Amino acid sequence: MDHPDPTGAALSPLFLQRQRRLRMALEQRRTRHLYRSPSTRAGPQGPQTILDGRPVLAFCSNDYLGLAAHPTVVEALKRGAERYGVGSGAAHLVCGHTPAHSALEVELAEFMGAERALLFSTGYMANLGVVTTLAGSGELVVEDRLNHASLVDGARLGDARLRRYRHRDLGHATRLLDGSAGSCALLATDGVFSMDGDTAPLEGLQRAAARHGAWMLVDDAHGIGVLGPGGRGTLEEAGLAPRSNLVVMGTLGKALGTAGAFVAGDGLLIETLIQEARTYIYTTAPPPALAEATRVSLRLLQREDWRRERLTDLIAYFRAQARACALPVLPSASAIQPLMVGDASMALRISEALLGQGIWVTAIRPPTVPPGQARLRVTLCATHTRQHLDRLLDALEQTWRRLPIPRPDAETVE
Repeated sequence: MDHPDPTGAALSPLFLQRQRRLRMALEQRRTRHLYRSPSTRAGPQGPQTILDGRPVLAFCSNDYLGLAAHPTVVEALKRGAERYGVGSGAAHLVCGHTPAHSALEVELAEFMGAERALLFSTGYMANLGVVTTLAGSGELVVEDRLNHASLVDGARLGDARLRRYRHRDLGHATRLLDGSAGSCALLATDGVFSMDGDTAPLEGLQRAAARHGAWMLVDDAHGIGVLGPGGRGTLEEAGLAPRSNLVVMGTLGKALGTAGAFVAGDGLLIETLIQEARTYIYTTAPPPALAEATRVSLRLLQREDWRRERLTDLIAYFRAQARACALPVLPSASAIQPLMVGDASMALRISEALLGQGIWVTAIRPPTVPPGQARLRVTLCATHTRQHLDRLLDALEQTWRRLPIPRPDAETVE
């Protein structure tokens, strides 16, 4: 039923037609098993939580090191709120920037081995800010086909010429750079790909970008805190650091357990972002209390290596047991362990069957992944135990046996 305008004004036939179009599009999503609804989780982050009023064992959080509910981090947030209040009040360049923000930026730069770091409200806004600042209208941006949406949207928003290479295909990326008319402004890639869990060939991409005089941006949202010496991410693992033409974006809401993001790199670049990145200039700064909490979680990340070591052990254990059960696990050394299903309706059916057994694993469907590549996205955290994984693996094996799940393309799984 079409609802009248609350002001009493008659809705035009054209507007009613637009409403019907939205309604039809939503119905098509339901028919194609692509409709999404948020679930309500109660209590703090952790493997054992409450979902829509019932206890579940969760394997869908990006809280990789288990810091989101760490009592020391929580206490730092409380102290920060007592000192600074809750909101920052304005953008960084107005009156929203505090000593807490400045201290965190210095500590993040030191941690990443960069000259400077700059805070953003979200990873999405950080990527938009960097891409639109470094690549002007008509300039070439080369990206991996499976990059995060924010990297793709940054190129489109800035009216750049976007060319996308086959996933992790260094040869294809190089050919796009070699064949470009004029110079390439930016080469962008995820460090760890959020839906596949694999990593980019960063060393080769960096050489190609440098050879063509291009900036290289690495979105390391899922690598920082988890991979590389000291948890410094995929750049450190590849023997690289954010300097000269190399820029890294890291999020604070995953392994660091808080919220927000940062960009680390050359001092000239950071100063340019402060002056020109619209997503930095025209948005309210993150709460300073959140910056104080992140400073504590960053110290915990560096001091408590056992978290990363336990997570590494859990990843190896899960992969070995999944292969023993003939589960279609994709090749990934990260905390993201996808199981390829293919059909979107079947991925949703498996997820619902697991939930019926008290296990929460998200079904990933198009457009997040390409058509025909729906999957279950299992994420592991340092706060899981082998017993948790055994329960998950047992439920997965039973579900795979019981349901008529199509066999995925052998080339996509190990």
